[in-house]
Amino acid sequence: MEIATGAGPAEVTFDDVAGPAFLLVLTHGSNGGVDAPDLLAVRDTALGLGGAVARVLQPFRKAGRRAPGPAAAQDAAWLEILKRVRGRYGDAVPLVQGGRSNGARVACRTAAEAGATGVLALAFPLHPPGRPEKTRVDELRGAGTEVLVVNGDRDPFGVPDAADAAAVVVLPGERHDLNRAPDAVGAAVEPWLRRWGGLGAG
Repeated sequence: MEIATGAGPAEVTFDDVAGPAFLLVLTHGSNGGVDAPDLLAVRDTALGLGGAVARVLQPFRKAGRRAPGPAAAQDAAWLEILKRVRGRYGDAVPLVQGGRSNGARVACRTAAEAGATGVLALAFPLHPPGRPEKTRVDELRGAGTEVLVVNGDRDPFGVPDAADAAAVVVLPGERHDLNRAPDAVGAAVEPWLRRWGGLGAG
């Protein structure tokens, strides 16, 4: 589905289930796409738990750009996209939103306004490489809802502290792309996603 926004058209790929227990909306990093291995692993986990999944190619990537532009414009476009996506399922279906890297930042910044019940932050870029003083921890703390962070222990963008999110899972041997063992990413989010499907924390 193509969705018009103030920042240009976005493209959404849906994986539907009958009577979804929750809706998971995922997006990419600043130089990636919706077929990143970690995003696909999370999608598969969510589908297995009865959730519907929407993967969003944001306007800047659909236009072939690598830089997302001003955060305010990116966030406004994201909220426009969410409004259309949620209209497909209805407000009664719990919304979990997330993404990898830059997409994780967008999900955190917009969670409260979007009414998300949870945020999944994959490879959250805590700071630019080599510049820990430029921390983005306030985006995590300001999400206004529960945030699960999944980062690699070799991520040059840093690893958030456990105190700054509801849960932080650190995967050994992984860098920022989280592509060494995508199944481990899916396994890391499974207990958390089970809760949104009303399946307990098994």
